Amino acid sequence: MIAAPTLLVAAGGTWAAIDQGTASAAIPSIPQVPDAFDLGDLQNLAAAPTSHLIAIQINADGTASFAVPRAEVGQGMTTTIAMMIAEELDLPLDMVDVTLADARPELVYNQLTGGSNSIRSLYIPVRTAAAIARLQLMLTAGKLWNLPVEQLSTVAGAVKSASGLTASYASLAVPAAVSTLTSTSVLLKPASKFTMLGTPQSRIDAHDIVTGQKKFAMDLDVVPGAMPTMVARPPTINGKPKSIENLAEVLALPGVTDVAKITYGVAIRAETFGQCIDAIRTIRVTWTGGTVDGESDASVEKKLKAAALPLVVPNILTKSVDAEITFAFASNAPLEPDCAIADIRGGSGEIWSSLKIPIIAQEEIALKLGMLPTALKVHVTQGGGSFGRHLFYDVAMEAAEASQKMGKPVKLSWTRTDDFRQGRTHPMSVSRVRATYAIGNVVSYEQRHTSVRTDFTHGLGEIITATAAKAPIAGNLTFAESIFTLSQASPYNFGATTQLLNEVDLGFNTGSMRNIYSPNVVAARELVVDELAKRFGKDRLAFRREFLKDDRIRKVLDKAAEVGEWGRSLPSGVTQGIGVHNEYRSACAIIVELDCRPETVNRQIKDAVTGPRVTRATIVVDAGLALNPRGLEAQMIGAMNDGIALALTSSLHMKDGIPLEGSWDNYFYTRQWNTPLEMKVVVMPPTNGEPGGAGELATAPSFAAVACAYGAFLGKIPTYFPINHGTLSFEPYPLQPSSPQSPTDGLENPL
Repeated sequence: MIAAPTLLVAAGGTWAAIDQGTASAAIPSIPQVPDAFDLGDLQNLAAAPTSHLIAIQINADGTASFAVPRAEVGQGMTTTIAMMIAEELDLPLDMVDVTLADARPELVYNQLTGGSNSIRSLYIPVRTAAAIARLQLMLTAGKLWNLPVEQLSTVAGAVKSASGLTASYASLAVPAAVSTLTSTSVLLKPASKFTMLGTPQSRIDAHDIVTGQKKFAMDLDVVPGAMPTMVARPPTINGKPKSIENLAEVLALPGVTDVAKITYGVAIRAETFGQCIDAIRTIRVTWTGGTVDGESDASVEKKLKAAALPLVVPNILTKSVDAEITFAFASNAPLEPDCAIADIRGGSGEIWSSLKIPIIAQEEIALKLGMLPTALKVHVTQGGGSFGRHLFYDVAMEAAEASQKMGKPVKLSWTRTDDFRQGRTHPMSVSRVRATYAIGNVVSYEQRHTSVRTDFTHGLGEIITATAAKAPIAGNLTFAESIFTLSQASPYNFGATTQLLNEVDLGFNTGSMRNIYSPNVVAARELVVDELAKRFGKDRLAFRREFLKDDRIRKVLDKAAEVGEWGRSLPSGVTQGIGVHNEYRSACAIIVELDCRPETVNRQIKDAVTGPRVTRATIVVDAGLALNPRGLEAQMIGAMNDGIALALTSSLHMKDGIPLEGSWDNYFYTRQWNTPLEMKVVVMPPTNGEPGGAGELATAPSFAAVACAYGAFLGKIPTYFPINHGTLSFEPYPLQPSSPQSPTDGLENPL
């Protein structure tokens, strides 16, 4: 193995008539914390002490291997990592193999996937490790040829000399591994010399995906005798089993081998998942109460509004725009149901699951099982989506608990109903905003965001604690307040600006969804910006240009206006909306067109909520140095669909402490019949030498753009999102049994 023991780094449309000037009279806002130091900077700070442990392996066949300490959940991160290695090693991309690392406790805070930070945090360490591997190969060739390294170069997986000597990496791998560099300095390739990075590349796993060969946790055959296992669950959130009333009857069912009470349910192991579902529908369990029994959308909203922090700027010599907007609970369930394989026997064990923070999972699961973390191996598998869900290890914990109690290996999978009713929810929140203005200027901007408590006990909180002394945040802030402070900043010069968070712990199982707080915070802000433009008698685009803080965001907005044809003639009932956002050291502007005409709003689709439809979307992104523009484009398209869902159709309806939704059939994420007919992504040329974060970047401005388009149609600020939350178009599944009968009429009743 060739490793990096020490990290040493060397370092024309219809919009054209709009006034392009900026108002010199705009009242500057004091820089906010993320302008200088954001959540990604904090993650990088925490990861830095162990970055030297990152290693690239050169194999005997000349290929390179790397086990990346991050999770691949469909975002394409492994492709970009492979591109980095290929670039610095001068190796063809198809000769780089990137897998997912097992839990590595020695990495401490350097094995966390979240906050759009994977590429930001690994850009230098991975390239450095690859560059050192390349140097070691060149030094080895130099010794063989008695030539100084300065006379050597690399190309296409081989070392070459000026005189024409050539040695493949395959021929050098073994002798190069004999001696290890203990200290060295390497120069990384400058961006001007890149031949791979910055070019559009298809995913390295694309062929396996489209041919059905990609392996997820349930596809693995790693433990002989691991059998399907599912969980009968309570009719409430966090209810626990007291007693099983018909255990003998369940054990006598076809295929059932084991039944065991676990913390929040009863695990049932059988020969097939269908037999597990049959057993769940047969078992009778007496349950304890839950933690949020009796809560509803209305009761939670009332508590949030009562807990809102006060707006403090007096409205004496100014006028104001005041808004209060409610954002419903939402699900962050990925398409792949939560699942894990566990084999816990004899005081030790192994787990396979898609985990974004496997070190914490290893520690907490071992503690639950009564064993040392070193006795538990945790393998990170490919994930079929995450959206924040895999920050938590609930399913891995359940699989481990069931396996230990049964004394047998299990393949545990949640049902869709488990995902929506017992999984993590994105918290309901209420955003209050007041913007005061006078004499053609915005004098102050206050935003008070009140949310059901977001659970950050998955490991990000530990990072905040470990780096608190070095982070520029003061006061006795909670984990949530710290994350909010490090991620929220207004891009506008709106005078005295304050954005504060207050959270209320009601006992819900929550988690951060894609872009955490930003979608709701930014949607509320951009709606107020539209109203300010209206009060000022200005075009919404021109108003934003006038008050934006910096040219980088303004250029993104200008390009969106050009490509999206801001201000073009549209039919009555079709409106445009703008969303602007900067986060993760990146910037994004989105312009959409929303069709609110009756024939669109009232269109009939089987078992669906329709309503307004986004017909056109233009997304412009400046991610600093875009390493893989094709992957970046895919991220923008996915986030656009997230924003459409949050604005129009996607929410959980809470009743008696549990969501009514019980499947994707009930939960109206953006479907094919609701996606834009025309969508264009523009990736701006590099604006600096390093990549910004992008995985979550477009979620907030896409939500905001759709919300603003709908507000323009209404002529006022909407007060509840998604706008169709009041429409319940399905008959909820019963709460017991916890899993509905498997469908048998799919061919007769296609979606």
